[in-house]
Amino acid sequence: MKREALMVAAIENGTVIDHIPSSKLFQVVRLLHLEDVRNSSVMVGYNLQSKKMGRKSIIKVSDKFFTDAELNTLSVVAPNVTLCIIKDYEVVEKKCVTLPHDIVGIVKCANPKCITNNEPMATHFTLSERQQGVIQCKYCQKEQSLDHVKIC
Repeated sequence: MKREALMVAAIENGTVIDHIPSSKLFQVVRLLHLEDVRNSSVMVGYNLQSKKMGRKSIIKVSDKFFTDAELNTLSVVAPNVTLCIIKDYEVVEKKCVTLPHDIVGIVKCANPKCITNNEPMATHFTLSERQQGVIQCKYCQKEQSLDHVKIC
Protein backbone atom coordinates (compact mmCIF):
# COMPACT_ATOMS: atom_id res chain seq x y z
CA MET A 1 0.00 0.00 0.00
CA LYS A 2 1.43 3.36 -1.03
CA ARG A 3 1.33 5.99 1.70
CA GLU A 4 1.28 9.71 1.01
CA ALA A 5 2.00 12.27 3.69
CA LEU A 6 1.82 16.02 3.67
CA MET A 7 4.72 17.62 5.49
CA VAL A 8 3.91 21.12 6.68
CA ALA A 9 6.01 22.89 9.28
CA ALA A 10 4.52 23.13 12.73
CA ILE A 11 3.95 26.62 14.06
CA GLU A 12 5.10 27.70 17.49
CA ASN A 13 2.30 30.20 18.10
CA GLY A 14 -0.64 31.12 15.93
CA THR A 15 -3.81 29.83 14.36
CA VAL A 16 -4.71 26.90 12.14
CA ILE A 17 -7.94 27.12 10.15
CA ASP A 18 -8.88 23.63 9.01
CA HIS A 19 -11.75 22.08 7.06
CA ILE A 20 -12.15 25.04 4.71
CA PRO A 21 -14.14 24.07 1.61
CA SER A 22 -11.59 24.28 -1.20
CA SER A 23 -13.95 26.44 -3.26
CA LYS A 24 -13.86 29.04 -0.46
CA LEU A 25 -10.11 29.09 0.29
CA PHE A 26 -9.14 32.19 -1.67
CA GLN A 27 -12.20 34.07 -0.46
CA VAL A 28 -11.11 33.27 3.13
CA VAL A 29 -7.57 34.49 2.38
CA ARG A 30 -8.93 37.81 1.05
CA LEU A 31 -11.49 38.15 3.84
CA LEU A 32 -8.87 37.74 6.57
CA HIS A 33 -6.41 39.96 4.62
CA LEU A 34 -3.76 37.24 4.71
CA GLU A 35 -2.21 38.56 1.51
CA ASP A 36 -1.19 41.66 3.52
CA VAL A 37 0.52 39.76 6.36
CA ARG A 38 4.14 40.91 6.53
CA ASN A 39 5.61 39.66 9.81
CA SER A 40 4.11 36.18 10.01
CA SER A 41 4.38 32.97 8.03
CA VAL A 42 1.23 31.93 6.18
CA MET A 43 1.00 28.36 4.94
CA VAL A 44 -1.85 27.34 2.68
CA GLY A 45 -2.85 23.81 1.73
CA TYR A 46 -5.33 23.68 -1.15
CA ASN A 47 -7.60 20.84 -2.27
CA LEU A 48 -6.23 18.27 0.16
CA GLN A 49 -7.86 14.89 0.68
CA SER A 50 -10.19 14.69 3.67
CA LYS A 51 -12.14 11.77 5.07
CA LYS A 52 -14.71 14.17 6.48
CA MET A 53 -15.18 16.43 3.43
CA GLY A 54 -13.69 14.66 0.43
CA ARG A 55 -11.53 17.69 -0.37
CA LYS A 56 -10.55 20.53 1.95
CA SER A 57 -8.12 23.37 2.41
CA ILE A 58 -6.14 24.50 5.43
CA ILE A 59 -4.40 27.73 6.49
CA LYS A 60 -1.70 28.10 9.15
CA VAL A 61 -0.79 31.60 10.31
CA SER A 62 2.06 32.04 12.76
CA ASP A 63 1.84 34.67 15.50
CA LYS A 64 -1.73 35.65 14.54
CA PHE A 65 -4.87 35.22 16.61
CA PHE A 66 -8.16 36.28 15.08
CA THR A 67 -10.75 38.50 16.75
CA ASP A 68 -14.37 37.45 17.32
CA ALA A 69 -15.41 39.94 14.62
CA GLU A 70 -13.03 38.32 12.11
CA LEU A 71 -14.34 34.86 13.04
CA ASN A 72 -17.97 35.98 12.63
CA THR A 73 -17.13 37.26 9.16
CA LEU A 74 -15.30 34.01 8.41
CA SER A 75 -18.37 32.02 9.49
CA VAL A 76 -20.48 33.71 6.79
CA VAL A 77 -18.09 32.63 4.04
CA ALA A 78 -16.99 29.25 5.43
CA PRO A 79 -19.23 28.01 8.25
CA ASN A 80 -18.13 25.00 10.28
CA VAL A 81 -14.38 25.40 9.80
CA THR A 82 -12.21 24.16 12.66
CA LEU A 83 -10.03 26.72 14.40
CA CYS A 84 -7.01 25.62 16.44
CA ILE A 85 -5.09 28.05 18.64
CA ILE A 86 -1.44 27.00 18.93
CA LYS A 87 0.90 28.07 21.76
CA ASP A 88 4.36 26.58 22.24
CA TYR A 89 3.65 24.06 19.44
CA GLU A 90 0.61 22.69 21.33
CA VAL A 91 -3.09 23.04 20.55
CA VAL A 92 -4.46 25.00 23.51
CA GLU A 93 -7.93 25.60 22.09
CA LYS A 94 -9.95 23.96 19.35
CA LYS A 95 -13.37 25.11 18.25
CA CYS A 96 -15.78 24.95 15.37
CA VAL A 97 -16.58 28.34 13.87
CA THR A 98 -20.32 28.41 13.37
CA LEU A 99 -22.62 30.97 11.83
CA PRO A 100 -24.33 33.11 14.49
CA HIS A 101 -28.13 33.49 14.39
CA ASP A 102 -27.79 37.27 14.06
CA ILE A 103 -25.33 38.66 11.50
CA VAL A 104 -24.74 42.38 12.07
CA GLY A 105 -22.63 44.65 9.89
CA ILE A 106 -21.01 41.86 7.87
CA VAL A 107 -23.22 41.17 4.83
CA LYS A 108 -24.53 43.73 2.33
CA CYS A 109 -28.25 43.55 1.56
CA ALA A 110 -29.01 42.60 -2.05
CA ASN A 111 -32.10 44.82 -2.13
CA PRO A 112 -31.05 48.20 -3.58
CA LYS A 113 -34.09 49.82 -1.93
CA CYS A 114 -33.21 48.51 1.55
CA ILE A 115 -32.65 51.27 4.10
CA THR A 116 -29.19 49.86 4.84
CA ASN A 117 -28.13 50.68 1.27
CA ASN A 118 -29.45 54.24 1.50
CA GLU A 119 -28.71 55.32 5.07
CA PRO A 120 -25.53 55.07 7.15
CA MET A 121 -26.50 52.09 9.29
CA ALA A 122 -25.34 48.56 9.93
CA THR A 123 -27.01 45.68 8.17
CA HIS A 124 -28.74 43.05 10.28
CA PHE A 125 -29.60 39.57 9.07
CA THR A 126 -30.98 36.50 10.79
CA LEU A 127 -30.75 32.89 9.72
CA SER A 128 -33.92 31.91 7.92
CA GLU A 129 -35.89 29.26 9.76
CA ARG A 130 -37.31 27.94 6.51
CA GLN A 131 -34.17 27.18 4.53
CA GLN A 132 -30.67 26.20 5.54
CA GLY A 133 -27.98 28.48 4.15
CA VAL A 134 -30.37 31.42 3.73
CA ILE A 135 -30.34 34.68 5.67
CA GLN A 136 -33.05 37.33 5.87
CA CYS A 137 -32.66 41.09 6.21
CA LYS A 138 -34.25 42.43 9.40
CA TYR A 139 -35.29 45.66 7.66
CA CYS A 140 -36.67 44.69 4.23
CA GLN A 141 -37.14 40.92 4.73
CA LYS A 142 -35.15 40.11 1.57
CA GLU A 143 -33.74 36.59 1.71
CA GLN A 144 -30.29 35.75 0.35
CA SER A 145 -28.37 32.54 -0.07
CA LEU A 146 -25.08 32.48 1.83
CA ASP A 147 -23.45 31.26 -1.39
CA HIS A 148 -24.17 34.63 -3.04
CA VAL A 149 -23.70 37.22 -0.30
CA LYS A 150 -21.43 40.23 -0.57
CA ILE A 151 -19.38 41.21 2.45
CA CYS A 152 -19.66 44.87 3.56
